[in-house]
Amino acid sequence: MESFQRFLDSELAQGKSFFTKTTALTKLAHSPEAFDKAVMRFYRKGLVVSPRRGFYLILRPEDRVLGAPDPAKWIDPLMNYVGVDYRISLLRAAAFHGSSHQAAMVFQVIAPRQLPKIEIGRQRVEFVFQEPIAFGEVNRPEWLRQLKTDAGYARMAGIELTLLDTCRYFHRAGGIDGAAQVVHDIGKGANPRVLAKAAKAYENSSVRRLGYLLDRFGHHRQAISLRRFAERAKSYKALDPSLKPILAELGGTEAKDLDWKLIVNWSTEVEV
Repeated sequence: MESFQRFLDSELAQGKSFFTKTTALTKLAHSPEAFDKAVMRFYRKGLVVSPRRGFYLILRPEDRVLGAPDPAKWIDPLMNYVGVDYRISLLRAAAFHGSSHQAAMVFQVIAPRQLPKIEIGRQRVEFVFQEPIAFGEVNRPEWLRQLKTDAGYARMAGIELTLLDTCRYFHRAGGIDGAAQVVHDIGKGANPRVLAKAAKAYENSSVRRLGYLLDRFGHHRQAISLRRFAERAKSYKALDPSLKPILAELGGTEAKDLDWKLIVNWSTEVEV
């Protein structure tokens, strides 16, 4: 066990707060059985946790309150370990870009493969699937940002992808009101040309939802860049599809937005 403790201390001294079973076996010259026993002892002491089989996090004293370090510190090595590309997006990315109203209780990652969520102590990582072809079209280095942490860098959606992701997966971002808040807060910072290019990989209805919200909050340059998507639309879509049956049952009213070909079935509210 002492050699395992020395191994952990050595990794931390090199600025590494994670390790893989393969790496540890090579450095320690342990048998797999001896390694598993050592890991279990340190796990029971709250010194090591494992978000994925064969991948481990070393807990510093300041990490033990939440049960694991901030996922930003280990999401990049974890995704490299499982061999899946990714980008941090939705509410965590929105907060990074200046949406101060967003309290990201869940660390959300867009990936081109279905992955199970991770829950370690009070840290939660949620993976949102994007169809691989669309993911490959938009996950370009020039449309991403580097999130610097004390453990390295992680890939994060730029403002344009954050807006598009939030309006595509709004049900994972606090509903249509959550999406509206993000658009209100950071929409002005989006590059219209990048927004229009990236939007080609998203469903037309999601792009129209974003265009409508950009227009509503006065980000007209960005909204105009998406107008052609509405012009190509052949039918009206609900601003919030999940509310359509509820409105019908309650006798609610709907209004049509002719510019974006949307049925505005919800009056979005934001904090200013």
